[in-house]
Amino acid sequence: MEYQQGQPREQLTLYTTCLDDMIPQDNSVRLIDQFVNLLDLQALGFQSKASQGRPPYDPADLLKLYIYGYMNRMRSSRILEKECLRNIEVIWLIKNLQPDHNTIARFRKDNPKAIKRVFRQSVQLARNFNLIGATLIAGDSTKLRAQNSKKNNYNKKKIQRHLDYIDKKLEEHNRELANADGDHKEEVQQQIHTRKAQRVKYQQIKNQLEQDTSSPNPQLSTSDPDSRHQIVRGTVTEVCYTAQTTVDAQNKILIDYKLTNANDKKAMGGMLARAKTILRTTHFTALYDKGYHTGSEFHTADHLGIATLVAIPAIGRKSQAPNPRYNAEYFNYNSDPDTYTCPQGHTLTSNGTQYKARNYTFKQYKTKACKTCVVRENCTTSKVNGKVIQRSQYTQNIQDNAKRIAQSGELYKRRQALVEHPYGTIKRQWGFNHILTKKGIQAASADLGLMLLAYNLKRLFKLKVSLEAAIKHSFLSVLKLLEGLERLKPKVYHQNTQNTSYAVFVGYRIHFNYF
Repeated sequence: MEYQQGQPREQLTLYTTCLDDMIPQDNSVRLIDQFVNLLDLQALGFQSKASQGRPPYDPADLLKLYIYGYMNRMRSSRILEKECLRNIEVIWLIKNLQPDHNTIARFRKDNPKAIKRVFRQSVQLARNFNLIGATLIAGDSTKLRAQNSKKNNYNKKKIQRHLDYIDKKLEEHNRELANADGDHKEEVQQQIHTRKAQRVKYQQIKNQLEQDTSSPNPQLSTSDPDSRHQIVRGTVTEVCYTAQTTVDAQNKILIDYKLTNANDKKAMGGMLARAKTILRTTHFTALYDKGYHTGSEFHTADHLGIATLVAIPAIGRKSQAPNPRYNAEYFNYNSDPDTYTCPQGHTLTSNGTQYKARNYTFKQYKTKACKTCVVRENCTTSKVNGKVIQRSQYTQNIQDNAKRIAQSGELYKRRQALVEHPYGTIKRQWGFNHILTKKGIQAASADLGLMLLAYNLKRLFKLKVSLEAAIKHSFLSVLKLLEGLERLKPKVYHQNTQNTSYAVFVGYRIHFNYF
């Protein structure tokens, strides 16, 4: 049987092939090239550090390399270094440059803020093409494992267990040393020396934890210092970071992100403030799950003038009445006399004292009528004070959210489909379920930023955004300046301004209809 035969490797060809001819006109690598070329990287804050004796690499080339890598599930600087030698698309994209892995990794580590600004440019590009509706957004978080094992994460209780264990072992070794002789004695002495060295290490960690006043239960991670041991789901825990993201509902395009090492309780206010700045409006509705249900965050949202729909968590057993119809939400608040009226018509009053909790203050409302009330057993389990209602400065904000939830109909049910789309793509399809770097939260933020930038660009490409329109928009200001100049033929532009923005615009306006 005859088979198709390839061209002999040693055969010389009469016609040379241009590198550009080897990349199809509809290849997405051309879009990456044009997207980065449209950016003013110096204004975005990119740093370029020169090595001794050689000029630095252009930040544009390194950014193109990273965007291509993340869009093709390659994040490692060593893998990207190899791709520069063997991948024809990468060779075309960065013009046959061959940066080493240290240079590639350093670029990501040194430019977390600039990478976030590039992400913002992808959002702005989507806005320019009316791909962002700015009427409905959804926020959520996901956990990304850090480069720090559980073993190398400590809190006060854990470090004390280590110290107690070492002290116990030292006592055993000392008793054993008293009865040892010869070679065994040297072995025991070596064990004592090892245990003492461990104790010094753990004591230093304990001292650091005692000096940390950032939280009631501080943690210390020795490999990635900013990562924290958190609950991922149910009883599963990991040392990880929390990525807070906001998605626009129209095309599931990400508009904002922030990497933290905390839970969701205090995140919503900041997310909404940034969304207001990005969208330049407050006329949108924001959807969040019950993890964001915090009174102070509702207060922030109302102050910003943004309507939120946040799922209401289940009432704890201590707050729940024996009969749910007598739960606190069925007690009517009267603002003018500052009283509550219970379902039986009794008035609950406050003594005016403001009690302090960890993050808020509250008043207590109760009535003496509870003692003789016929439905007391349905209303409260307290045998002394009867029914007690607590009202904080955020109660009205929380109740307003509950009313919006009740009136929202099917709107809130869209939340999960919106926020899980990026996470499903990035974590399940691309396999980006962990942070690659281990130099703190800034370096980790750069890693996350490139993930989300790659996601946004893929969404833009799939939504059939015309590159010609992108170039026209980006060079609108330049074209306005040219209106008063002599009208030149397109071929003159191409010949005299080759490799410039004008040549890109004129030379490719016919061919770059990728979508």
